[in-house]
Amino acid sequence: MRKRMLTALMLMGFAWSTQAQDISKNALGLRLGDNDGFGGEVSYQRGLSKNNRLEFDLGWRNSKNVDAIKLAGLYQWVWNIDGGFNWYAGVGGGFGSWRYSTKDFDDSGAILFAAGDIGIEYVFDIPLQVSLDFRPEIYFNTEGYRDDNFGPDIALGVRYRF
Repeated sequence: MRKRMLTALMLMGFAWSTQAQDISKNALGLRLGDNDGFGGEVSYQRGLSKNNRLEFDLGWRNSKNVDAIKLAGLYQWVWNIDGGFNWYAGVGGGFGSWRYSTKDFDDSGAILFAAGDIGIEYVFDIPLQVSLDFRPEIYFNTEGYRDDNFGPDIALGVRYRF
């Protein structure tokens, strides 16, 4: 029984390793979504190996009453589905600062958060990558910034690979 279990585990490991795909050494672009108004983020990905990478996203918000900036960093694992389609998952976190200002009220502060990430991407034959991901964020010091500690973030990413 143990030999069968060990053989099955080895075969599954072999199957996972054969699906690894070379990912881009660098990718730069935009991640467009909506988490508390952080509708736009400049996104950079740095490949570490055939199926691991780092992603850094700098988001900002500038509206009538709220100014904010947020930096997120994630470690991601990437698996090939078929051809240019990949799926990925990751963990990370980040920090930011915000300011809410009206004629009668002014408040500001800093935020710290942990994040997960899961998504799907397509890598074209040209140096272009398109992705759709879900990033749940859990905030730690949100007094004055949020009513709760959870922020779901769904975004579309478009990046130039080099």
